[in-house]
Amino acid sequence: MAATQEIQFRDAAARIAAAEEAQAPQPAPPAAEELQDIPSEKMVLNMGPSHPSTHGVLRIVLELDGEIITQAVPDVGYLHRGDEKIAENMTYTQFIPYTDRLDYLAPLHNNVAYALAVEKLLGIDQQLPPRCQYIRVICCELARLSAHLLGLGAFAMDVGALTVFLFTFTEREKIYNLIEALTGARFTTSYTRIGGLCRDLPPGWVDQCGKFLNEVIVNFGESEKLLTRNRIFVDRTKDIGVIPRDVAIDYGLTGPNLRGSGVEYDLRKAHPYLCYADLQFDIPVGSVGDCYDRYLVRLEEMRQSVRILHQCLDRLPAGPDNRSGEPINVPNGKIVLPPKEKVLTNMEELIHQFILVTQGVNAPPGEIYFSVENPKGELGFYIHSKGGGTPHRLKIRAPSFVNLSILPWLLPHHMISDVVAILGSLDFVMGECDR
Repeated sequence: MAATQEIQFRDAAARIAAAEEAQAPQPAPPAAEELQDIPSEKMVLNMGPSHPSTHGVLRIVLELDGEIITQAVPDVGYLHRGDEKIAENMTYTQFIPYTDRLDYLAPLHNNVAYALAVEKLLGIDQQLPPRCQYIRVICCELARLSAHLLGLGAFAMDVGALTVFLFTFTEREKIYNLIEALTGARFTTSYTRIGGLCRDLPPGWVDQCGKFLNEVIVNFGESEKLLTRNRIFVDRTKDIGVIPRDVAIDYGLTGPNLRGSGVEYDLRKAHPYLCYADLQFDIPVGSVGDCYDRYLVRLEEMRQSVRILHQCLDRLPAGPDNRSGEPINVPNGKIVLPPKEKVLTNMEELIHQFILVTQGVNAPPGEIYFSVENPKGELGFYIHSKGGGTPHRLKIRAPSFVNLSILPWLLPHHMISDVVAILGSLDFVMGECDR
């Protein structure tokens, strides 16, 4: 058994004197004795693909000189599912559930974007009933709120602010309750249809949504108090990951990452779709283009989404309960499934339903591209049709994939700890990167 030794503690006066002596300025060494940087080998470090701060299966190969990054190569593809090739073997309607799995934090927005692209191919994009347009905008802005709330909470947690994540997730749970009441599902919604929607708003839903909007505004203020002037958060984000305006444009960035660099570009204003042209809202932009600016832009975008939602709920055609029977689908039996009662009593409707279910909508030959302002940026669908019910080619312009292309330019000369803050500020999701 080892012998026990007593630990001798010096008295307080002796420890104070020793500390003062250590802190006293020392004479500068001769110039010839100055330490020189010793060249050393660089180290290659894998960050991901299983890492809490990469927000999914993203792998970044980092070349390090000590703590400083000298080279960064993103490696994607670990979640690849071949959605674009799957679409070529399905009818246009059958592919709708696959859009839920792109940006799975905003499935409602993906549904709307894809439906609008197919409707442009069919030539019915200008025939959508007003009530359908307003409900789709409501879906898009709820999805934007949900995605930004999680993006903000995860970003804050990445740099050490766990409380904000709990605050934002509480509000997202309320959004999921609204989505479940509207679509029947919380996560994978598959709500839109080619030419309209699968169902109208349920009774009392508008009042529930209005109540949520009044509550979530309070949450924005609480989150801002915890972050905007927080010394640790500011030091971790201010002047970190700066993307100049011209570089952001050159790399094709879109969404809050582009607007954070001072570029006022939003598809809802630049190329209005649905009823956005009739709504009043502002486009927040940054000035420096750092992580802090991107945080502020997303925070203000959520406030603008609440502003849009209030307008949609107040102007909803036929009111909350649609007592006048305002249609939510295009009146075309060859595109939209006919009502069930007519299918059971009318041969023509029965034939239309059979063809739509088995062969899909008969799209004309041609090619189109349509894009919307997704929470992550510009989500676009390119469709090449040779006629019939399935696309010949379908290409998805995923904003997260394009936004990640700037990492080899952005990460060098930062420290490893800065990578966590930069990735959180870019707010990407790997589901649409790999598709």
